[in-house]
Amino acid sequence: MSDTPRVDPTRPEQPRPAGTVPRPGALDIVRLLTELVAVGTLAFWGFAAFPFPWSIVAGLGAPAFGILLWALFVSPKAVVRVHPFVAAFVELLIFVSATLAWWSLGQPWIGLAFGVVAVTVGAVVGRRRFA
Repeated sequence: MSDTPRVDPTRPEQPRPAGTVPRPGALDIVRLLTELVAVGTLAFWGFAAFPFPWSIVAGLGAPAFGILLWALFVSPKAVVRVHPFVAAFVELLIFVSATLAWWSLGQPWIGLAFGVVAVTVGAVVGRRRFA
């Protein structure tokens, strides 16, 4: 006899202890990286696209606004609970902003590559969320 417990497929999964979350998978890590790249892109764009006094404002303000939108509507512990399609739209808006930032800096291929990766990851995560 083995010491491993048998899994009964008719019983639902046991609830997790309070304060625990499931272990993140590879897709969750890729999604986090795309979000970090988007915020970093907005910061880089703000500092590089404007002259000195405004570069500080845009370099700090653009990523702060993106983080604020993400925290309000998209994050797992969002402040404002919205329909999942609205959350997906806000996430897409952040990714499009980063893509357009690369285009405005004269790097359309980087923007296009980031946009394709971000939308693909967002679509896969969205399908998993609705499954």
